[in-house]
Amino acid sequence: MISCRELTKRFGAFTAVDRLTLEVAPGTICAFLGPNGAGKSTTVKMLTGLLPPTSGEALVGGRNVQRDALGVKRRIGVLPEDLGLFDDLTVEEHLDLTGRIYGLSAETTQARTEQLLRALALTEGRDTFASHCSHGMRKKAAFAMALLPNPEVLFLDEPFEAIDPVTSKIMRDLLVAVAARGVTVFLTSHILSVVERIAQQLVMIRGGKMVWNSSAEELPSSLEELYFELAESPVSEDLEWLGSERS
Repeated sequence: MISCRELTKRFGAFTAVDRLTLEVAPGTICAFLGPNGAGKSTTVKMLTGLLPPTSGEALVGGRNVQRDALGVKRRIGVLPEDLGLFDDLTVEEHLDLTGRIYGLSAETTQARTEQLLRALALTEGRDTFASHCSHGMRKKAAFAMALLPNPEVLFLDEPFEAIDPVTSKIMRDLLVAVAARGVTVFLTSHILSVVERIAQQLVMIRGGKMVWNSSAEELPSSLEELYFELAESPVSEDLEWLGSERS
């Protein structure tokens, strides 16, 4: 459902993504992991047609992202890292706008909106303007927008960051459910404990290069240990002045 061949993105002399080759099968939850600046968001932007690659190619749902960007966009749902909400629209208005953009009938949009508002515990906040929503409400509204068109592929950039445990569980359960029905999920995340619960494929990137790609069952150690070994090592610094005797 997602296929990359030598996908590369350069910004001047800087290579953000370096010859990424990757396959993600239909109905798979693939976690794309790495430190800040590793190239994760750049990869998502290339796969969703927001950023042209310098070289290489990507197929999403069997469609070439460069040659048929509009066809790809009609079949995917996207939760961007910045959420992409409009401050002067309510939660429900965002969903109505999404339905119109994807060419859904008013009846279908309304029916799906009601279900999503209930599923994501947003019913009471449906008339709240985005500018007045908590971060958790904004995240759930953007997630609902990604789900509403019934996409073949979901791209989620840091969906679990800075949300409460209840919202995290709701979103996890929905992702597992839609993947079981054949939707491919491609997500970035720094929350390794959540990734470990739901991901079936694990890919790690560091400095723009892929350093790991396997099924979850093939991990040789815990995800955290492997991440620290391959993607990002924690800094060890003894702040000896903390807790010391004060003058």
